[in-house]
Amino acid sequence: MPKLKTHKGAAKRFRTTATGKIKRGHSHARHILTKKSTKRKRQLDIDVLVAVADQDRVEAMLPYGRK
Repeated sequence: MPKLKTHKGAAKRFRTTATGKIKRGHSHARHILTKKSTKRKRQLDIDVLVAVADQDRVEAMLPYGRK
């Protein structure tokens, strides 16, 4: 079997937890922050888990992470 390639765009955006779940950051948190409320900016800063519907797709792009 040939080695599988990691999708580099996905590798920059997703991290795997110790239990094998996949974390992601929020969008809309980098610029044009003056019009966003403090609460909204604070919540955008917290990482969340990838949706269950997308989990298999992301795992396929990251073949060498934790399983």
